[in-house]
Amino acid sequence: MRIVSWNLNGIRAAIRKGLDLFIQELDADIWLFQEVRALPEQLPKDWSPPSDMQVEWHPAEKKGYSGVATWGREEFTTVSTGMGRGDDPEDLEGRILVTQHGSFRCINTYLPSGSSKIDRQLYKERWMENWAEWLKPQFASENPVIVAGDLNIAHEEIDIWNARGNMMSSGFLPHERAWFSHLLASGWHDLCREHWGSVQGPYSWWSNRGRAREDNKGWRIDYILGNNAAKTLFKDARIVRAGGLEVSDHAPVVVDFDM
Repeated sequence: MRIVSWNLNGIRAAIRKGLDLFIQELDADIWLFQEVRALPEQLPKDWSPPSDMQVEWHPAEKKGYSGVATWGREEFTTVSTGMGRGDDPEDLEGRILVTQHGSFRCINTYLPSGSSKIDRQLYKERWMENWAEWLKPQFASENPVIVAGDLNIAHEEIDIWNARGNMMSSGFLPHERAWFSHLLASGWHDLCREHWGSVQGPYSWWSNRGRAREDNKGWRIDYILGNNAAKTLFKDARIVRAGGLEVSDHAPVVVDFDM
């Protein structure tokens, strides 16, 4: 079974830039999209998802902002949206969509960014604490559970091209990284990092400034985490950089499971 997680930076723009080609080439069983930034009725009239996919949208209340979507080749059920707690208990920003695919559970997540201003950074940190607590019973499941999405944190120095120059940047702040370490210490597996080892990168997001994308000066902020049951089924992982050059400012994260 192949799962792809991808921040599209706006699905309408991604469609214009060739999203369909990557959907065909990657041939995933489950797609977990973040930052779709559109309501279903705002999508191009001459476009539709693949006919063999069930599609569930969880858009933000605010048009053109945030939102997640999950597609599955096999029939699945929507378990819940949001956390039911914190500053946004009804998840009006469209950040969490939990779906059940047979015995396999997917938690599609778009963690807030704190880079725009201080109040959003504080919001992000409150969201992180609530989310970590909310995840605890999810991890405890005897069935496979993954958390996939744009988590807006580069965990280690090998996850960012210029660690020293970004120590005070949102997404690489010491306390954000410590929080991520604590999350993994609670048992979640960073499936990609455990597979790749201590190599630099590969990155999943690049700034549009300068030549960051061309020169591969990026951050790894897109993850697929798994509980113990998911870890036992893991086969392979890769990041498809071309998707981050042609379609979005993020690249798709591809993970294969033995199912």
